Amino acid sequence: MTTAVPGSSPESAPRPYRSGFACFVGRPNAGKSTLTNALVGTKVAITSGRPQTTRHAVRGIVHRPDSQLVLVDTPGLHRPRTLLGERLNDVVRATLSEVDIVGFCVPANEPAGRGDRYIADELSRLPPRTPVVAIVTKTDLVSDRDRLGARLLEVAGLGEWAEIVPVSAVSSYQVDVLADVLVGLLPEGPPLYPDGELTDEPEQVMVAELVREAALEGVRDELPHSLAVAVEEMIPRPDRPADRPLLDVHVILYVERPSQKAIIIGSKGERLKAVGTQARRQIEALLGTPVFLDLHVKVAKDWQRDPRQLRKLGF
Repeated sequence: MTTAVPGSSPESAPRPYRSGFACFVGRPNAGKSTLTNALVGTKVAITSGRPQTTRHAVRGIVHRPDSQLVLVDTPGLHRPRTLLGERLNDVVRATLSEVDIVGFCVPANEPAGRGDRYIADELSRLPPRTPVVAIVTKTDLVSDRDRLGARLLEVAGLGEWAEIVPVSAVSSYQVDVLADVLVGLLPEGPPLYPDGELTDEPEQVMVAELVREAALEGVRDELPHSLAVAVEEMIPRPDRPADRPLLDVHVILYVERPSQKAIIIGSKGERLKAVGTQARRQIEALLGTPVFLDLHVKVAKDWQRDPRQLRKLGF
């Protein structure tokens, strides 16, 4: 027997607070990082039209009055050709085992391929307690509604999904709807991060990623896989007055061959200078202080296949 309280109803009772982790997984260049940034409302993951831009799990935090959704953007899951590729896949699989929800990202503007089916098969092995939401990304690139409808049916046929949500991170189409769906699947629990915190990425990691993002623009197809970036040092310049601080940031860009070094540096150093200018603006916006950015390019032969060099570069 239940007793009704005057002036109250189930609808007026406060909702329980929800919090937890949702992982975005998909083949390379499926729009995972752009979607992560759109949901968080600011840039926490670098983006590029090049596959395998993301190389580690990036956390972005969505704060809502009734919930806290921690998004984990992962590298593209793929059939690896190098030791680096194997380790990136290991990052994805480790993340899948630790999150509350999985978002399977499939681009709307491309037919389902072997990569999508490979990932769908991987996701079918997850325990039943982990719901999987199929997210059809990049809908802004599909103007024909019939084509989009056919794509949704195609995605539905790839597996068993808790929901299927078409979105566009670029035009913000249904981004809020997706957030509602993900939050509704979270367990009840207190906030996991302080209010206002948008990512738990270390500053040096984010600085390195911003430099790599700038370096990936306009380069040849083979270079993105061969480029790694490491921050050697970030120190305030000691002789500056308190009201005019300057942060010295020393960064090394690693490539695998001398010909790739020439591509990054460009004619008379113009390409590297442009990378530095673009990256410095982003770094200053991130850190909120003026920056002197010092870039150097070094050759680390076949680093993607060398366990020792991979460890040195944090993989």
